[in-house]
Amino acid sequence: MSSTCAPAHDWFSDLLTGGLILGLWISYAPQHFRIINKGSSEGFSPWFLLLGSTSSASGMLNMLVMQWGIVRCCRTYGALDCLETVAGVIQVGTQWFLFTVILVLYMIYFPSHLKFVTVAIDSYDSRPPEHVKTNLKSDNWRLSIILSWVVLIHLLFCTFVTFILLSSSSSDPSGSIRSHQLELWATFLGISSAVLAALQYAPQILHTYRLKLVGALSIPMMLIQTPGGFIMVLSIAIRPGTNWTSWIMFLVAAIMQGMLLAMCIFWKVRQDRLHIDDFGHPLPGAPPPEPPVTHGPDGDQPVEEAVEEAIEDDIVAIDREEAEQAPLLGDRKSQRNKRRQWLTRWFGATR
Repeated sequence: MSSTCAPAHDWFSDLLTGGLILGLWISYAPQHFRIINKGSSEGFSPWFLLLGSTSSASGMLNMLVMQWGIVRCCRTYGALDCLETVAGVIQVGTQWFLFTVILVLYMIYFPSHLKFVTVAIDSYDSRPPEHVKTNLKSDNWRLSIILSWVVLIHLLFCTFVTFILLSSSSSDPSGSIRSHQLELWATFLGISSAVLAALQYAPQILHTYRLKLVGALSIPMMLIQTPGGFIMVLSIAIRPGTNWTSWIMFLVAAIMQGMLLAMCIFWKVRQDRLHIDDFGHPLPGAPPPEPPVTHGPDGDQPVEEAVEEAIEDDIVAIDREEAEQAPLLGDRKSQRNKRRQWLTRWFGATR
């Protein structure tokens, strides 16, 4: 093998790959720190994390299959040449690892008040109902546990199949010649990775849209990763032994993440206008909510005062003879009550 293994030195590819690996750590750090610092992973969709973890795992294994012949040459290289040779695999593996850490942090910092079902017990008196937490897992927490197991099973299964095929198939040091079985498996991994990446952001975009809050999502991370995703496509495309199945997932993810980023920026502006934080809580020192409009048609006069004046205008002074007409007074009182109700409804509608 040593006669055919020759390290290819490409300073542009090496510089691009090294910068991307460093950029991945820098871009994911704000998201990891945000979850730990806030002590909450609220705002994430478990489906987003499931699809993202399985998509990145498939992309990592696709890269390993596509460059397996080159990776095997490491046994004849020095440390630096070997590092340069497997830099593409390290780059994709780093992306998988850092995203999977988000899933782990999501499970660790899942909000405790959302883990179990809370039941409202009526006290049958004037007191408000009492809220009691049960031992029943909430639907979201149960779903998160199930999807975490799915991620683990998917990783173990795909890794097992990949290494079985690699160990039973011949490989070419150039990385361009593979067995038919490996070609099919690599294509399956690449296409499934792209499909999962496309589906990954759909539930998160829908979840964020319904929540109308940024939640635990990190805007700085997405600001770095969105353009970085397109650069990663270029970095993978120029590496030997790769094809479109190796980089299509990163292209789809970059486009979808850009859409999520735009939505989060929009909600962030809305939160600042409403003086609430990313989880919907009022900001410290935020002004109290504006009181409802309490002015009458003149603008400066309170509604209560306007209603009283209108009622006083209806009060009629009568003499002794008119007092004998009691039914008329009843009619007048009924008319005043109707007018009071009408005025109250009218002014109430203007609030």
